[in-house]
Amino acid sequence: MAASVAAAARRLRRAIRRSPSWRGLSHRPLSSEPPAAKASAVRAAFLNFFRDRHGHRLVPSASVRPRGDPSLLFVNAGMNQFKPIFLGTVDPRSEMAGFRRVANSQKCVRAGGHHNDLEDVGRDLSHHTFFEMLGNWAFGGEYFKEEACNMAWELLTQVYGIPEERLWISYFDGDPKAGLDPDLETRDIWLSLGVPASRVLSFGPQENFWEMGDTGPCGPCTEIHYDLAGGVGAPQLVELWNLVFMQHNRLVLRRILRRAVRFSMEILKAPPGFLGSLVPVVVETLGDAYPELQRNSAQIANLVSEDEAAFLASLERGRRIIDRTLRTLGPSDMFPAEVAWSLSLCGDLGLPLDMVELMLEEKGVQLDSAGLERLAQEEAQHRARQAEPVQKQGLWLDVHALGELQRQGVPPTDDSPKYNYSLRPSGSYEFGTCEAQVLQLYTEDGTAVASVGKGQRCGLLLDRTNFYAEQGGQASDRGYLVRAGQEDVLFPVARAQVCGGFILHEAVAPECLRLGDQVQLHVDEAWRLGCMAKHTATHLLNWALRQTLGPGTEQQGSHLNPEQLRLDVTTQTPLTPEQLRAVENTVQEAVGQDEAVYMEEVPLALTAQVPGLRSLDEVYPDPVRVVSVGVPVAHALDPASQAALQTSVELCCGTHLLRTGAVGDLVIIGDRQLSKGTTRLLAITGEQAQQARELGQSLAQEVKAATERLSQGSRDVAEALRLSKDIGRLIEAVETAVMPQWQRRELLATVKMLQRRANTAIRKLQMGQAAKKTQELLERHSKGPLIVDTVSAESLSVLVKVVRQLCEQAPSTSVLLLSPQPMGKVLCACQVAQGAMPTFTAEAWALAVCSHMGGKAWGSRVVAQGTGSTTDLEAALSIAQTYALSQL
Repeated sequence: MAASVAAAARRLRRAIRRSPSWRGLSHRPLSSEPPAAKASAVRAAFLNFFRDRHGHRLVPSASVRPRGDPSLLFVNAGMNQFKPIFLGTVDPRSEMAGFRRVANSQKCVRAGGHHNDLEDVGRDLSHHTFFEMLGNWAFGGEYFKEEACNMAWELLTQVYGIPEERLWISYFDGDPKAGLDPDLETRDIWLSLGVPASRVLSFGPQENFWEMGDTGPCGPCTEIHYDLAGGVGAPQLVELWNLVFMQHNRLVLRRILRRAVRFSMEILKAPPGFLGSLVPVVVETLGDAYPELQRNSAQIANLVSEDEAAFLASLERGRRIIDRTLRTLGPSDMFPAEVAWSLSLCGDLGLPLDMVELMLEEKGVQLDSAGLERLAQEEAQHRARQAEPVQKQGLWLDVHALGELQRQGVPPTDDSPKYNYSLRPSGSYEFGTCEAQVLQLYTEDGTAVASVGKGQRCGLLLDRTNFYAEQGGQASDRGYLVRAGQEDVLFPVARAQVCGGFILHEAVAPECLRLGDQVQLHVDEAWRLGCMAKHTATHLLNWALRQTLGPGTEQQGSHLNPEQLRLDVTTQTPLTPEQLRAVENTVQEAVGQDEAVYMEEVPLALTAQVPGLRSLDEVYPDPVRVVSVGVPVAHALDPASQAALQTSVELCCGTHLLRTGAVGDLVIIGDRQLSKGTTRLLAITGEQAQQARELGQSLAQEVKAATERLSQGSRDVAEALRLSKDIGRLIEAVETAVMPQWQRRELLATVKMLQRRANTAIRKLQMGQAAKKTQELLERHSKGPLIVDTVSAESLSVLVKVVRQLCEQAPSTSVLLLSPQPMGKVLCACQVAQGAMPTFTAEAWALAVCSHMGGKAWGSRVVAQGTGSTTDLEAALSIAQTYALSQL
């Protein structure tokens, strides 16, 4: 499977980079192929899909000669007219400032500049100087990756009817040089939609990263390609769709801060802590305009100072590595790519490659760019292999490798140093390093070797480690190691995993590493601290659930990383909003008390009869580690104390905070039933939780405003329809926002009730409007067998109501009404009197008129409706009159 997927990946890369030449396209019989759709039909289907199914506003195409944008000779993309939104320069009073979800068909010309296709025109089937770009756009967080991918897949496969097996997907594989991670979220979305992993492949920034220019909004993109070959031979791909997710800005803020740190120290000769000392000046200058600076001044100063201190150490180390390497180079030698690469792969302790290049440029030394490109490609290939869901990710020791280690008498890894950390008086954590010896080395395919070379990815077994290997639901640590006596050569460690009592470290070797080498290990402190906060929060959440729902609530599983935590628990019924809120409040109370977290290894037998002690249905080691919040372990395990009933006490091998206060806050952002009796909760902590609460409050204010608008009533149908659409968009925003789940449930109940009230108001207004127009038409037409006329109506439903009311008041009269709409569109509705049938039917009448207008009609013998487009309404009315008279 791996070989076939890799081969497919190579074919796709070739196909994408060299789309089919018109000269070389094979001439196979096309009788089985459906006839090609006209451009107008493709365009109309696209725009109607996003307007009618997903509530997008249709925006007309801008002129190909851009107005007010001197940076462009021609409009070259559908996003050009929205640049003020992306750049944050849109006038808040303008109509554009109110755009949330829009769709458009934009005329484009590409003949120069950043997106220049001129040299490819005439050489293949996919490049043009002039073309139309169809686009759907979401502003202000209306929706993001999951919704965009779902909409695209729905349109292509269900509306256009494109066979799924002909569609290939590419996604962004990351860019270590720019400090960008692979877009695994998008990959997983496509896999969840049923796209086979063999057709979901990753590429680097050249293919799958979109940027407006050298600076400004940018982000990963995912492309949908159509295979012209239809599975016969190598794929011949044409790009159909490029979904861009602008989640970055070229200026990815910490990098600015770190450049400022280096400049202030090396150029200004400022002392350490200089940038943090400037925060009060900034607050004094801008605090009146931006009150949040005054509220958070202490936190801002601490964050700046902490990042400055951490980066200064990295900068000093990087300078020593660069200077030592330069001393080994000749006058014309380039700086080795492997050294620069190793500097960039060490988490929050690394130096960005752009800074390494800048430091070398200042010394007049050129970096080996070709070598960097090679390393980037190898990294992309490695990540593509890791992305295969059919394979176990990364290195692994199988039963044969473990048996060989046992035969050699290699002892299991001592990983007790992972618990060696402490709290400083300032409240920050100090993580100890670990001295270790290399006992075994493995290549990527699991072969044991005596040494690994420069740039090689490898697995390491050490006699001891301070890295937490993934287990117990907690994500693995990451960080780096150095050789004893050569502390300036960093070996990045991506992950650690448990293999039969051994801890296997996955690393990249910038230089040779041999069996027996002495090394020193450093964990990525920010990553570890994030895991510690989430793990302690998981324990508090588990305890709070038992306090709220009762002792029958049991944990079924969990998983956590620095971003979020997931907890599966047994529940009799789904949690109510009140219960979710009560659980959060209980956790917040424990966090606010900043209780001590006690951890201790004890004999397993001591834990057997402790009331309230939480443990999972699994085999525990002996001795076992106990984690107790607020109560020393010895006291918690005393059966007479009942302490485990009053606080969180669990058997756990994970790493935890030493005090609960560092959790900051906890918000449950999602819950769903996995199966009957099992609920999965998703939660975030700290600053993320605070942001979720703020977003929840903001949406609550929007719901309140919508309630007030509805209470005030609408003057006409158009205003009522706008309010209904706004409420519909608000429902979607509440459904998808990262916010407290209890609040989401409450707001959804409110806005859905508002939606029902709004729809009722629309129906009442439509009935009133229809009655008024009915009277006007009756006054205008004398009684007779036929009424054919035009009338203004906001929608087809209103037009149908007018027709029906006319026929109710004049039962012997057959009625057909046309209603002109913007952009030449015309609505049609008709009803045939009972006495005129069966020779005269409404469906045939509507079809005769709408066909003349290039549209379509549907209905029954009695009532029918349809649409079309014409600028000559009189001709359409004449057709209707003539047809009816011929049938009566």
